[in-house]
Amino acid sequence: MSPANRNKSIPAPAPTRPSGRPPKNDAYAELLSQTRGLERDQQQAREAWFDGLPSSKKEEQLFELEILLKGLACFSNPRNHAGLPRRAPVVAIDFSSHLLRWTDGVSRVVDLARQLLGPKDRAFVFQRYLETVLPEDTARTRLVRDAMTQATPEESLFVLRHALSQMLEIARGARRLPHVPYRQFFALCAVTQREITQNAFFNPLSALEFRPEFDRITSREILDLIATVNDEQAHRLVALTFLSLFRMLRYVRLIESMTKKAGDDRRRAFGRAHLVAAVLRSDARALSGHLRKHAGSLLSDSFEQALLLTPASKIRARHEVLEAEGRRLVAVKTALEGVGARVRLEMRRTFEHDLPSPDARISDEESRSRFGRAMNELRPALENNVLFLGKALGTGQRGDGVWGSEAVKRETSERLRRDVWMFAQIVRAFGKKAEHANADDDRWSAASKLVFVREFLAYFQALGYPLLRAADYPRLDAFMAAMGALEDTDLLDPARIQNAITEAKAFHEFLTELFDAISKRDELSGVPFDRRQAAESLRLYLGD
Repeated sequence: MSPANRNKSIPAPAPTRPSGRPPKNDAYAELLSQTRGLERDQQQAREAWFDGLPSSKKEEQLFELEILLKGLACFSNPRNHAGLPRRAPVVAIDFSSHLLRWTDGVSRVVDLARQLLGPKDRAFVFQRYLETVLPEDTARTRLVRDAMTQATPEESLFVLRHALSQMLEIARGARRLPHVPYRQFFALCAVTQREITQNAFFNPLSALEFRPEFDRITSREILDLIATVNDEQAHRLVALTFLSLFRMLRYVRLIESMTKKAGDDRRRAFGRAHLVAAVLRSDARALSGHLRKHAGSLLSDSFEQALLLTPASKIRARHEVLEAEGRRLVAVKTALEGVGARVRLEMRRTFEHDLPSPDARISDEESRSRFGRAMNELRPALENNVLFLGKALGTGQRGDGVWGSEAVKRETSERLRRDVWMFAQIVRAFGKKAEHANADDDRWSAASKLVFVREFLAYFQALGYPLLRAADYPRLDAFMAAMGALEDTDLLDPARIQNAITEAKAFHEFLTELFDAISKRDELSGVPFDRRQAAESLRLYLGD
């Protein structure tokens, strides 16, 4: 069955908790506490250590430390770098600039570790001194071995500080080389990654992992919404998606704070920002890939288990309940896959067009400007994904309970207005192509003409479906049925083509009215629509 055919009849999920058993486990709490894989005693020791830190900025310091640790690993993969995909093989590229960015990240990690260790950092300095003056090799070996214990978070952080300080010296020496090949750059990254992986309390390298110290969702509206999802797999997928979106928003804020620095620290801040951006791209790819590959199968398997647990004698009595639950899971699946597609599209635009590459020869001012513009574009897109998923799961609010700031509401509304305009252009182009489709072509050329239908459906999943769920398009079922009818045939049937054209025109009219309605919102009063910028964004989305 084609994707379009599966989505033909997608009802809006009820805003109240559906009938059925609640989830056995709280997926939100489990994702916060268990994705790192710490043992219970390690978890308790880390929480006690964190609670005892005197700094008022301990949460920000720990978050930046762990994200930069992850960035040191993610930045070793060229797929996570900003800039257009390179045509030259990786072995032909000079990684001197990349090493400079990476070294800036290592230096910042060492500084953060010193801040978190506080007065205990003096013990590290004294140990390094002893390692250089002890004459006996056995004494040096014993000193190093004793310093490698990780029974407590302080000892674990001490070990991390020790290893990265040594890697920093090696990296600074490598930077003096006239040319740094990828193999040498990767070797430094790989050794550092191994040190982080072996760390008992500070190993954030797992994909889609979260921490209770800085990943708790503060919006009661979102937490209540997660709790209303009954199905076990749907509950976990929804919690995972919300946590990932809020984590990515925090990456955006961290990059913004880094690139706004002034003075001598500005250049090094851009290096750290590239590392955080690499983590952002890696996590976004992990989320979108997980939702695309596993959301459908996990939800269908979960529904199958619920169906098999229903006694045959009760099938008739529970038919309507089971059918409603099945439709609800289809709606959840479509919403999650839409979030994944939208995130994938946004990251392609951000990294291939907006952000400067690590080896870009541009001024610090231009770097700051490009980072700022990129984050200003990405932040409202992620915020709208949060609102879209909430709307798809049943909340009727526009986000006032999620984003309390008037500035944020203005950003999200402005971005939504632009998205509506862009997709209206895509719908109009689709209608024109459908009108010019020739039904008299032979079978094979006619089939090739249907490529524009599949392309349109891909953009619909990433852009159109979130817009329609946000505005409750009344002809959604008819529109999806028309698209599915086109995709389900190898020939251009005139009746199906005409039906698709009719639905496309109705869709375009709806989007035009929606654009006008959004423009009249209070938060957009006096904010003109930049049609030229919207057209440029549309060009980037379409990959031209």
